[in-house]
Amino acid sequence: MALYCIGDIQGCDRALERLLDCMAFSPSRDTVYLLGDLVNRGPHSAAVLRRCMAADGALRSLLGNHDLHLLATAHGVRAPSRRDTLADILQADDCTQLLEWLCQQPLAHHHLHGTESLLMVHAGVLPCWSTAKTLALADEVHAVLRGPDLPAFLQQMYGNQPDRWDDALTGVDRLRVIVNALTRLRFCSPQGVMDFESAETASSPPPGLVPWFDAPGRRTAGTLLAFGHWSTLGWLNRSDLLGMDTGCVWGGSLSAVRFGSTLADRELLQVPCPQAQVP
Repeated sequence: MALYCIGDIQGCDRALERLLDCMAFSPSRDTVYLLGDLVNRGPHSAAVLRRCMAADGALRSLLGNHDLHLLATAHGVRAPSRRDTLADILQADDCTQLLEWLCQQPLAHHHLHGTESLLMVHAGVLPCWSTAKTLALADEVHAVLRGPDLPAFLQQMYGNQPDRWDDALTGVDRLRVIVNALTRLRFCSPQGVMDFESAETASSPPPGLVPWFDAPGRRTAGTLLAFGHWSTLGWLNRSDLLGMDTGCVWGGSLSAVRFGSTLADRELLQVPCPQAQVP
């Protein structure tokens, strides 16, 4: 049995198919974690979701900001943007089933590889959150996504405030901070105040900000953390950090990591992708 992580797919199903072939993927043998943004901007979003559903748990997904945008658009909360490519889902005969499957996917995964921990999110983790806290907070949002309050939550999900975590937060403010951190975060202040205006590379952060993973005292620093979302960052491979959005939809590549007997034993697998959108 092999363990893999795959970065942002964004509707590029043919690239995903080629990457799975490159991996010699076997649903009965392998476990693959998809780090969110399954859909949108690429040409075949519905096919990506159908492929994941057919894998019957061998392809395990997180929700990214584009996946949540699909849910919001389907519920009439957000108007489709000019660059959206979600019509093949929204107009599909199996649209209801695709959306129901998507709502069952979490915002964070934890995988125990032998005795080692792998934490996976789409975007980032606030520096004051431990691994256990990250998973517990993600579960709070997941419960709403699976429940009858989903439409009301989607109506209030968008916004940049509050921009920092406080254990006293309740209601939609609490859920919004969790969603923003796990699906949108790139930069924050050293104190953990989130910024959503900047998308530069990590090597040139805006004044007063740091990449979320370089915030001092980050409590998840001892756990291997895999994430996507940041295409201008590209492939990042550190002892306790894997950045895996390599710009598939922008004409870059779709990337997978195959883990060996330990999480430090990593092999990068990539397939080139035709450009589906202009950055």
